Amino acid sequence: MFEKFLFYLFAAVLIFAATMVITRRNPVHSVLFLVLAFFSSAGLWLLLEAEFLAVTLVLVYVGAVMVLFLFVVMMLDIDLAALRAGFIRYLPVGLLVAVGMAAAMIMVVGPRYFGLEKYAAPARHGAEYSNTADLGTLLYTVYVYPFEIAAVILLVAIIAAIGLTLRRRPTTKYQNPSSQVAIRRGDRVRMVKMPAEEKVPQK
Repeated sequence: MFEKFLFYLFAAVLIFAATMVITRRNPVHSVLFLVLAFFSSAGLWLLLEAEFLAVTLVLVYVGAVMVLFLFVVMMLDIDLAALRAGFIRYLPVGLLVAVGMAAAMIMVVGPRYFGLEKYAAPARHGAEYSNTADLGTLLYTVYVYPFEIAAVILLVAIIAAIGLTLRRRPTTKYQNPSSQVAIRRGDRVRMVKMPAEEKVPQK
């Protein structure tokens, strides 16, 4: 009974935070509500006995990605008036998409096709059980080929992103470390010998 109460509590907080993310006019507030949504999702993962995924969600997304997003949003000069105008303009389309997504989710995970009546609850594990070791064993044995394919796809995406954003401008000055290391003293310093000047006696 208490577990069900926690599930509905985390689910309600998650839905509320997700709604606030897309309805807040201040981007900083949206990012903070997104952090709350991640914490609620981590709570749901804990109820499913997926402690590794919950801790990873908090450490990676809340501790790194969302902090980066928050700093980027705070440093950018965002025109809030334009955001508000765009929100009102695309509100009907957004509501239509939201209704369609909700209908699709109800059809897939509704009580007719999903629930404890269709799928039994996961078995409880003892204190010595480690889902981190179990997840690693599955990734590197049963799902090793999909894991490697996903890694290659991510590598290609990183290379493509670097290639698309790399801009070489002719006016930009670049340093060549190899030429700097191979430089000689004669190329930079020139010794000039000049005769000493005699002081002119003052009259």
